[in-house]
Amino acid sequence: MSRYLQIISLDALGKADLEDLTDLPTLAFLKNNGTHVSAVETIYPSLTYPAHTTIMTGHYPKTHGIINNTKVQPEKASPDWYWYRNAIKVPTLYDAAKQAGLSTAAFLWPVAARSSIDYNIAEIFPNRFWLSQVAVSLWGSSPGFLIEMNHRFGHLRKGIAQPDLDNFLTAAVEDTILRKKPNLTLVHLVDMDSMRHAHGVRSLEAHAALKRHDDRLARIIEATKRNGTYAETTFIVLGDHYQIDVSKAIQLNALFAEHHFLSVQNGKITDWDVYAKSCDGSCYIYAKDDTDIDQIRALIEPLEGIEKIFSAEEAAAFGADDTCALMIEAKAGYYFKDAAVGDVVQKIEAQDIGRPDYYRAVHGYSPQKPNYDTTMIAFGQGIKKGAVIERSRLIDAAPTFAAILNIDFPGTAGTVIEGIFD
Repeated sequence: MSRYLQIISLDALGKADLEDLTDLPTLAFLKNNGTHVSAVETIYPSLTYPAHTTIMTGHYPKTHGIINNTKVQPEKASPDWYWYRNAIKVPTLYDAAKQAGLSTAAFLWPVAARSSIDYNIAEIFPNRFWLSQVAVSLWGSSPGFLIEMNHRFGHLRKGIAQPDLDNFLTAAVEDTILRKKPNLTLVHLVDMDSMRHAHGVRSLEAHAALKRHDDRLARIIEATKRNGTYAETTFIVLGDHYQIDVSKAIQLNALFAEHHFLSVQNGKITDWDVYAKSCDGSCYIYAKDDTDIDQIRALIEPLEGIEKIFSAEEAAAFGADDTCALMIEAKAGYYFKDAAVGDVVQKIEAQDIGRPDYYRAVHGYSPQKPNYDTTMIAFGQGIKKGAVIERSRLIDAAPTFAAILNIDFPGTAGTVIEGIFD
C-alpha cells in the first residue's frame, strides 16, 4: 500500500492514444514499468463531470447524482454546472481519505468546489454577468491556497485559455507536492480535450497537447523525487472518455418548438412540455407527466443522425439519469445542441468553430460505441511492472484507489482491479 497517491486525469485520453508512444517518453516509461489497463469502459453519458464523479465514487451517474455537465435549466441561456461537492449524493474518495487522516489536494477536479479537500483549486467559472472569475474561484476553492498559487504562478495563465491554464496548473501541482506533500493529489488536465473539440480527434493540435501532457507528467514525477516521496508514491494516469469527430449538430428543441411542445421567445425557451437536454453525443428527453412519449419517439426516429432511442428503463439500466423520459444516441459524426431555433439538423462550418457549442469533435456517447474506450496506467509503489490488463470499467477506479491507500470505501458499484497489485 502507498502513503502517497497521484491521480492525473488527462481529459479525453483514449485507448488509441497509447498505441504509439514513440515521442511520449514519460507515458512509455509508465506503461512499460507499471500496469496498463488497456481498455477502460466509461459511463453513460460519457461527459467530464459525470465521469470524474464516477472516478471519485465508484458509482454510476444515476446513483452519484451528476447526470450531466450542466443542470436542466431550459430558461437559462447558460445553465449552471455541477460545480459543488454537495451535488454528489454518495461518499467520495477524497472525503474518505480525509476521514482516514490523510491530506488532500485537487487541481481543477470537477464537482469538487466547496469540498473537504485541504488544498483545492476548484474548477468553476462565472456564468452570470454579475459574477467575476476571482469571486467564484475564491468561493469554491481553498482561498488562501488559491491566492498563494496565483501569486506564485499566475503569470503563466491567460484566463482559462489552453495550453496556458494547464501550464499554470502543473506549476501549482509541483509546488504543492514539494511543500505540502499531500497524501492524495487529484489533477485534471484539459489541454488535449480542448484541442480535440477545436481541431479534431487525431489532429496535429491534439497530439501536440498529448506531448505537452507527457512533459507535465515528467515534471509531476520529478517533484516527488525532489521531495523524497517517490519511492512511496503510486501514480495513476487515466482518461475519463475519448472523443469522436463530428460534422453535424442535431437541435431537438427546434423540432419540439415546431410541434408546439415548447415555447420560444427571442431565442429563449419560456415554457415546455418536452425538453431535450444535450449530453453532446447523446441527449436526454424530459417530459411532463401527461406527454405521449410514443409520439415524441415517432418524431425523433426518422431524423438524420439518430442511431438509437432508449427508453427510460434502458437509460437507467446503463446508469444514466433515471428521471428522463427517453435517451437518444447520435450516430458517429453527429452531436446534440440545446438550441431551440434554427435548423433541426445543422452542418458545422469551419467559421463556426470557436463559437459556443460548435465543435470538430465531442464525447458524451454510449460506452458501446466502437473504438471509444478510455485507458489507465498505474505505476509505482505496490504496482506490477510490465503487466497488461485488457479490460476494466471506470466505476472500478475509486475502489482500486482506496485499496492503494488502504482506506475503507465500501458499497461501490465497482470492484478493486486486483490485477494491478504486485
